[in-house]
Amino acid sequence: MAERIISGLKRTAVKSPSRWAEAYREMPNGRWSFKSHPWLKDMHDSDAEYNVGQKSAQMGFTETLLNVTFHAIDILRKDCLYVLPNKNPDSSDFSSGRFSPALELSPHLKQLFTDTDNIGHKRAGSANLYIRGSQSRSGLKSLPISRLLMDEVAEFCEENIPLAFARTDGQDDKLIWMISTPTIEGHGIGPYWDKTDQRHFNFKCPGCSQYIELKFPESLVITANDIHDPAIKNSYLQCYLCNKKLEHQDKTNFLQTGVWTPTQAGRDWAGFTISQLYSTVPSGHPVELAKFYLASRYDMAMEVEFFNSKLGIPHEAKGARVKEEHLDACIMSGRKNRNNDVPERGLYTMGVDVGPQVLHCEIARWIVDPKKAIGGDISSCAIPIVTKICKVKTFEELDMLMYQYGIVSCVIDSQPERHAAGQFAKRFHGRVKLCLFNDSARGKNIQESKLEVNNDPLIIVNRASWLDQSLGRFINKTISLPIDTDIEYREHIKEPVKTYRKDADGNPVARYITKDGKGDHYAFARTYNEIALVFAAGLGTNKDI
Repeated sequence: MAERIISGLKRTAVKSPSRWAEAYREMPNGRWSFKSHPWLKDMHDSDAEYNVGQKSAQMGFTETLLNVTFHAIDILRKDCLYVLPNKNPDSSDFSSGRFSPALELSPHLKQLFTDTDNIGHKRAGSANLYIRGSQSRSGLKSLPISRLLMDEVAEFCEENIPLAFARTDGQDDKLIWMISTPTIEGHGIGPYWDKTDQRHFNFKCPGCSQYIELKFPESLVITANDIHDPAIKNSYLQCYLCNKKLEHQDKTNFLQTGVWTPTQAGRDWAGFTISQLYSTVPSGHPVELAKFYLASRYDMAMEVEFFNSKLGIPHEAKGARVKEEHLDACIMSGRKNRNNDVPERGLYTMGVDVGPQVLHCEIARWIVDPKKAIGGDISSCAIPIVTKICKVKTFEELDMLMYQYGIVSCVIDSQPERHAAGQFAKRFHGRVKLCLFNDSARGKNIQESKLEVNNDPLIIVNRASWLDQSLGRFINKTISLPIDTDIEYREHIKEPVKTYRKDADGNPVARYITKDGKGDHYAFARTYNEIALVFAAGLGTNKDI
């Protein structure tokens, strides 16, 4: 009876997620504590309805969301929805890598949850935890919840985020959290971060007693120019006001004075960001960060990783996108975008990107010099003379372009108008291919699909590799544009930005992303046109024999 009375009194005192974590959450090295990561405490207890964490990696943001979830289920008896980028493997990885270990380490949690067998649904008495992937609209429907927690938003299906928000409609007491490593400005977590008060973690400098934050490059003193120079081991953190050296091993002391300071006033959304400069673990040692930065100067993937995952800030690497000066340099003659005049004789191809209302087209005449071919790659010895840039509303208008220019080969987007695209291909049998992007394709290999019920001529290619080829022509000046190239084409070509993400094995994988709400249709029409050259030259595709 005494134990139950003590337990009941203890639970009445656990009114906040931070108190709950300290009381019940067990970690591999003991009971949960904020000593090594004091910035997390106020995040746990934020009273804002909308909260956004633009995070660097390994700074405790995901554990914060877990504790907020467990507190809501245990103390408040609230239903929670935890959203990850994909149902598989993210949901199963979350259950086995985050949820199950938390239960195994914490007897209180293990007793709390009565049904944990279902990967997507965990029951704790009358309270429920739903785990869903952002790709599934059906999985996000019909779940009235008061706590919504979204992890790694940069990888989400963007159009389903409002659907997830709607799950909290009608709740008097609701809480929404969104966290993610950033990518580029205006993409992923960026548009939501821009709505917040953008808080930074400031602490009292032990030297000058002024409140400062750790930021790059001001706070990191790198004592070598080469990663192999032994002097790199002398790198350290400093106060950028008084230049006092801030010892890594002393972080757990001076960071206890830290407070979250908003940088944007008058906003209801709470925003939290912090870098690995604050980390108290070995990977956050200034020497390790200095080494990573020096190595990143010669590797675009590491450069993106340094700014996104180490510093938690958006970053666009040099050479990651086509710029205005590149486009200007590719206008090589006085030619104009053709309308109804008779085209010159030559090898013509067309690329078509299928949008929701219009079809974006690029037609090019190719100048090919086989003597300059590198390794049998037709792209290496060919220059596209972009002849026509246009938008049409119907697939029948594409027929007219095929006839007018004598298009030898056309590649068209296979989605979203799959049936209409397939019918167009059948009208020009052997000359039109439907294209599908898939990371299973490697490099510039082109795979023919063997699973087509309607016998549509579908090809599968690697998106990043072919965007490298098609957009790289502007940077390398191996493409010729008409003098009156319109603004929309130029803007679309400039939008895709090359960045990197890690695959299941932790290796960097290149990808192109576009800012939310921006158009990139002509960039893909250009890419499909580049692929069309392979078929126009009669090289066929790689086949599994």
